[in-house]
Amino acid sequence: MVILHTVIAIIGIVGLIIKAKVDPVISLIIGSLYLGLATGVGFSGTIGAITTGFGDIMAEVGLLIGFGVLIGSLLHEMGAFQKMVTLLVNGVGGRRLPYALTAAMSTVFPSIYVDVQVVLASPVVRSAGPLIGPRGLPLMAGALGTGIFAGYVFVVPGLAAVSIAGLMGIPLGTWILYGIILGPVTAIVTTLLFRLLLRGGFWKPALDEAAEEAVVESADTTQDPAGADAPAEKRPTPPLLVCLLPILVPLVMIAGGAFAELFGVTHDAIAFIGDANFALFVGLIGAYLLARRALGSEGTHRAMGTGFHTTGEILLITGIGGSLGAVIAETGLDTILASLFTADAGAPVILSILLAWAIAAVLHLAIGSVSVASIAAAGIIAPVLGSIDVSPIVIGLAVASGAMFALQVNSNFFWMFKSLIGLTTQGTLKTLTMVTSIASLVSLPLVMVVGVFA
Repeated sequence: MVILHTVIAIIGIVGLIIKAKVDPVISLIIGSLYLGLATGVGFSGTIGAITTGFGDIMAEVGLLIGFGVLIGSLLHEMGAFQKMVTLLVNGVGGRRLPYALTAAMSTVFPSIYVDVQVVLASPVVRSAGPLIGPRGLPLMAGALGTGIFAGYVFVVPGLAAVSIAGLMGIPLGTWILYGIILGPVTAIVTTLLFRLLLRGGFWKPALDEAAEEAVVESADTTQDPAGADAPAEKRPTPPLLVCLLPILVPLVMIAGGAFAELFGVTHDAIAFIGDANFALFVGLIGAYLLARRALGSEGTHRAMGTGFHTTGEILLITGIGGSLGAVIAETGLDTILASLFTADAGAPVILSILLAWAIAAVLHLAIGSVSVASIAAAGIIAPVLGSIDVSPIVIGLAVASGAMFALQVNSNFFWMFKSLIGLTTQGTLKTLTMVTSIASLVSLPLVMVVGVFA
């Protein structure tokens, strides 16, 4: 009965989000309440699990998410990412531009929201596409889509990556060591495969492109995640390398701490410097000082306000994902799922990876949100981790891989991507849906390789 009620709860959550258009936060709470009460956890036990789960995940990732979003908001307000996009266009040849774009999106850009990423990069896709060749627009669109989401799920501080790591108790330093490789490798290989696919008759410009319908944003105005317009005036920005230091320095600090732990070097000072919360706070201080110099106090305050607004939304849905996981743990489902994950003793690692991937992929297909699917899948699987003989990082990466699968029409991002790039619905399915599917399948064997050695 526990499995049945869990399935009902998940279907109910999905139905509320998709059919009734209920906000994911409310839907997840309703599902958690139903699951706890229907499986005998009890009134006080259910509420206790929801609050405890929320608090536990906030202790893990609350500051990380807050600091990361604020860094991205400050750098975006300074125009740092626009400068990087311009550098890509001017610095590489047309043939290499799709790979340079997808590599940048999957390594540096995860520090900002996916919708802001597509707003910033869509002019590059539209303008550079015709220069590459007759299939340049779909190739650039595919490179953009796969780069955005490979970075989002694999590369810190991508919000899906941070959330999965926090929910599953994976040290962020450990995640960085694997994610910084899997993210760009997945993006570049997917772009290469998509380029080969486009050589046939797959793309039909007359049916797949709708340039006249493209939403062309103002050269001086972009839309932030909260819907507020950024100021139109040109703002001075520091050199690009300086702008990226608030991202690069924390990554180096966290990775340094992870390597020190890997090689058995232990010291309080090293642990302090390599702590992810402290490292991202250092990055936030750096971004804040740069913004004060470039934007003044008013512009900095505006950027921080946008970041605070966005952070609240993310923290709520992430915390309630932790609540769902805590309720699931109270139901005893972990024992049942553990038996599924260890059903075949001959290949437990591969089966565990496939099961984790499938859970995340099905949730994404149903819900249409990479972040919600990641959080829900991690919440479902986290209670099982102690019962299976597979490293948590492997299962976490499998969830990240599955959560990318087939982003399609039930996603708001799908329609935003379609409008900004200038594609028909069919063309968006052939680009965004296709590349996220390929990226998910490309990253799956890479995760299996990690599973062999982790």
